Amino acid sequence: MKLPDRIRLALAVGVAKTVTAIVRGLKLGAASVLPGEIARRLHPRLLSLLCEQVNRGVILVVGTNGKTTTSLLLRTILSSQGWKVAHNATGANLLNGLITALLGNTNLVGQLRADYAILEVDENVLPLVLRECQPRIILALNLFRDQLDRYGEVDTISRRWQEAISPLPQDTIVVLNADDPTLSHLGQQLPQRVRFFGLSEPSLYLDKIPHAVDSIYCPSCGHPLDYRGVYLSHLGDFQCLNCGFSKSQPALDSQEWPQILIGVYNKYNTLAAGLVAQEIGIERNAIFEIVKNFKAAFGRAEELTVNGRHVRILLSKNPVGMNETIRTVNEIKKTGKASVVLLVLNDRIPDGTDVSWIWDVDTEKLVDGGGTLIVSGDRVYDLALRLQYSREQTNGNDDVRLIIRENLEQAIATALEFTPASETLHILPTYSAMLEVRQVLTGRKIL
Repeated sequence: MKLPDRIRLALAVGVAKTVTAIVRGLKLGAASVLPGEIARRLHPRLLSLLCEQVNRGVILVVGTNGKTTTSLLLRTILSSQGWKVAHNATGANLLNGLITALLGNTNLVGQLRADYAILEVDENVLPLVLRECQPRIILALNLFRDQLDRYGEVDTISRRWQEAISPLPQDTIVVLNADDPTLSHLGQQLPQRVRFFGLSEPSLYLDKIPHAVDSIYCPSCGHPLDYRGVYLSHLGDFQCLNCGFSKSQPALDSQEWPQILIGVYNKYNTLAAGLVAQEIGIERNAIFEIVKNFKAAFGRAEELTVNGRHVRILLSKNPVGMNETIRTVNEIKKTGKASVVLLVLNDRIPDGTDVSWIWDVDTEKLVDGGGTLIVSGDRVYDLALRLQYSREQTNGNDDVRLIIRENLEQAIATALEFTPASETLHILPTYSAMLEVRQVLTGRKIL
């Protein structure tokens, strides 16, 4: 006999909350995935039912890099206005993680109380989410190559996004990165209300386009794009001399907006969250006040004090991300405050099992800066080989010391030991490695 829908909903919610209590009570993790997975099996339409109950609307945040930091900043801004916000703060961004986050804001019978839901969504899952959820706003940050064994190339993902977004109501707000040719072109094809953010600061241009750049060809005609300058990877000021396609006009002047945290990528995160907040109706000065005091999300330029040493964790999970963290570390090295770097490479499901991407990273720039480089992780010897090759490419730089530690706890202990009290230890881990690093440093699991 089929149970009535309301009873199935209450059963799914009750079981999920029980699982959450057990997992957290036994200190097995944050219970950010399993409760939603079980609840979805008990009630397949659960995500749709929960999204429909969000009072002011659902905001989906997608993209390869920056989702967690941007989502947290946006949540902080909205919460400052007195609104109750549901948010998958741990970064669990597949369907089960989204459901778990929303269930955390329901009562025992599945009634959800939230003004907004900010849901960080895996880029490959967005089309699936849009089948069950009609968002008020979609924010797309960027598209880079990431876990090609799972996703494929960026143009494939963009095509899927366009097919999924186009049928949505025309009053849906789509916020896109104007500096990303793929997203800029996507926005120009959509029938919805599209707003763009981007940089307008030539002083931040890179000296040259990185060799591992992802998408420098026109998404309209395939002709090579003409760049006036790039900010990171293929993000920059561009035009196509063949068909006339060019960068969309940003709605914000980036030079008027403050920098949060470190790195050019975090300027993009600030602009993205700020533009969404303005579209909702929040005054710019109120946004600025929040931005000035914002603290990083876990593992994303997060800063800790461990055994009297200052530690900064910079998530580095793909070529673009690691190139940018290396760029940031090298800037700090110039001040004499970053002579020790710990790199941790894993190849688990959250990281992608293909680690060949490390050969697209400009590790020569890190090695050229000298200092002590400590490597660890599941694929420690792959990473050590990459760094040794970089050392040879920089004429056997004698100013760099390479240390291999298979055991992560030993690697962290070694890194802390070599870091002077006046400096900052920078840790560059992949995603699952970041969770392990944080557990070692803080004694707490995230997922």
